[in-house]
Amino acid sequence: MRVLFFVLMLGLFGCYETSRDCKDYKTGAFYSEVVIDNILYKSTFERTDDIQIETYNKKIDSSKLRWINDCEVIFKTINPKNRAEKKDIHLKILTTTDSSYTFEYSYVGESLKQKGVAYKIKK
Repeated sequence: MRVLFFVLMLGLFGCYETSRDCKDYKTGAFYSEVVIDNILYKSTFERTDDIQIETYNKKIDSSKLRWINDCEVIFKTINPKNRAEKKDIHLKILTTTDSSYTFEYSYVGESLKQKGVAYKIKK
């Protein structure tokens, strides 16, 4: 009986595959949430093929985009105001749904990664 239960469960969950259709998220308007040290950070941004304009805490930042593939992009701040803003950021889309994507990001060359979720805003 246990073998039958195991086979049934394997059949139900063994075929589950996370979706990763990144092309839908290369451009558009988005809202994102990232938790760092138990603090929720929210921002909105608009993305074209080569530019992203983000608003966080009433501050606007613009970045040039270089897509590595459909699911990975490098951000380079256009007008950095300090040393940290001069560092490029690597973002990788991990999973997608019909209205959101989960991502991880880090400074290029650094191993510490943060995760977040972005939601497509319908206009």
